[in-house]
Amino acid sequence: MQQQVIIVGGGMVGLSLALMLAKSNIAVKLLEAVKYPNYDDENVAPYHSSFDARNTALSRRSVQIYQKLGLWEALQQHATPILQVHITEQGSFGKARLVAEQEKVESFGQVIENAWLGRVLLTQVRQQPLIELIDGVQVTSLTQDADQVHIEAMRNGEYIHSLKSKLVIAADGRDSFCRQAIGVGVDEHDYDQVAIVTTVQTSKPHQQVGFERFSALGPLALLPLPGEYRRSVVWPVKKGTEAEWLGEENDQHFLDALQETYGDRAGKFEKTGKRFSYPLSQVLADKQAVGRVVLMGNAAHTIHPVAGQGFNLCLRDADVLVRFLMEQLAKSDDIGAPENLLAYEQSRLKDQQRVIKFCDSVVRGFSNQNPILKLLRNTGLIAFDVIPGVKPLVANYAMGLKA
Repeated sequence: MQQQVIIVGGGMVGLSLALMLAKSNIAVKLLEAVKYPNYDDENVAPYHSSFDARNTALSRRSVQIYQKLGLWEALQQHATPILQVHITEQGSFGKARLVAEQEKVESFGQVIENAWLGRVLLTQVRQQPLIELIDGVQVTSLTQDADQVHIEAMRNGEYIHSLKSKLVIAADGRDSFCRQAIGVGVDEHDYDQVAIVTTVQTSKPHQQVGFERFSALGPLALLPLPGEYRRSVVWPVKKGTEAEWLGEENDQHFLDALQETYGDRAGKFEKTGKRFSYPLSQVLADKQAVGRVVLMGNAAHTIHPVAGQGFNLCLRDADVLVRFLMEQLAKSDDIGAPENLLAYEQSRLKDQQRVIKFCDSVVRGFSNQNPILKLLRNTGLIAFDVIPGVKPLVANYAMGLKA
């Protein structure tokens, strides 16, 4: 089969997209800069630069996408459903609660550790005959003419690949080389925050409840993980203060801070895993399609993790792009036709802008400690909890079922 698509970037988005394309009978070359791990022990998921210590809250729409790919049975073994979401602010009266049973849904989504998500995706990609996986290579040149995109890639300082394709999908991260190569600029906002990420053990079982707790330090997410007492923590703190929370010598200090912020909702915070830190910023590409190159994942939009929407938005992008490409193939048209890629971009802007605006507004709104704004925030949380019709609307957006 003639090579039709090249994907640059083999993170969770790139791997998922490759599987979507292969499922649609489209051949893929997938280029990844970092060598992938070998999975010798079936009970361990080693970290990779793209499958790290973080966790992902998969929306219901994302779960549906993986079900369609035939991957959900393997993923479900490492995922935990969110049956309730509690939203509160430390030291304030407002609170809101979403309950899956009341919204007549099975769950609001599923939490999975990135290391396991990456392992399942990579295992499937390695078994897929329509995907050629080339890892440990750096793309050093990307140019295009009217009919083709040309790529050169290097391994250990030596040029090993000269590739061409009708279509290149750049999923090579927030600092995307491909994005720069096609001359696309970005709008970047540094939140002056670093996310502290880890897992903890609590004395009370999580009972599939996810917490979003707004504190003076930043919005703290506590999500259920496989294992009755295991929870993931994502806690954005002010940049420059992260050393206070990292390192084994600060374990108890970190646990005490969690306890003070959450109270006894989760019981006693008994153990913490190793903490990792990730700088937080919003990076939005000025364009997502130029000629025969389309940007995907963090190369197109990197957003704050406050509401866990980033990866889910990327999966919806990928799902829609594959639909556009399939329509081209059904008509025997050029799969990389620039006008088709521009039409894809236009079709996604409304959903993207809504999610980006929401996440940015939450971060900015809850970061301000002005007493009047705190009063308004808490009044809003109460209104959310009691006004009929608001919860189902918000829940559908959060689950990715309205785009």
